[in-house]
Amino acid sequence: MFFHMVLERNMQLHPRHFGRDLRDKLVTKLMKDVEGTCRLLNCDSTLMFFFNFLGIDVIEREDSTIHLLCVYCTCYLCYYGSGHHGFVVAITGIDNVGKGLIRDGTGFVTFPVKYQCVVFRPFKGEILEAVVTMVNKMGFFAEAGPVQVFVSNHLIPDDMEFQAGDIPNYTTYDGSVKIQKESEVRLKIIGTRVDATEIFCIGTIKDDFLGVISDPGANS
Repeated sequence: MFFHMVLERNMQLHPRHFGRDLRDKLVTKLMKDVEGTCRLLNCDSTLMFFFNFLGIDVIEREDSTIHLLCVYCTCYLCYYGSGHHGFVVAITGIDNVGKGLIRDGTGFVTFPVKYQCVVFRPFKGEILEAVVTMVNKMGFFAEAGPVQVFVSNHLIPDDMEFQAGDIPNYTTYDGSVKIQKESEVRLKIIGTRVDATEIFCIGTIKDDFLGVISDPGANS
């Protein structure tokens, strides 16, 4: 789930930041740009390469075909690109700042930076404890740190039914177990998707030793 890794990133810096505190400026910008994000490739430039290769004018066309191609290309990048590293929790150190390269026509300088960081990445089959954030007739959403998990009603035990009302919930036939907002649940990941700023998972509680571990309604 948590890993300590060494990653690299090209950082662009404006000339006004050049001086004795150049390294500090780079580290500050790196932390601002990287912490709290999922490490992906530069998707914009790569998507444009795919569109140009296919002969598609993105400016002229804004239809479902473009949207579908974006989804497929992004999924490809997330799996085969650096997005598989996961969610960067914190930068723990800077290994090296390389020599800067001036970008023609802009004055900006690009510095290759190698850094150490703690990353969070859930895997298929992993067991997580999460807090329920929303419940509806389609299932419920829960959060485990930076990860958002959706559990479909088909992946909830058959003896639990959806109850609409002021506080939507899933309740067993005898009313002994209830899933509602703020409930803590133990679930299993069955699928993952990594975006630029978040990790989204599909989970299930329809298995042994899974389900509600804390119900806020039980204390009220």
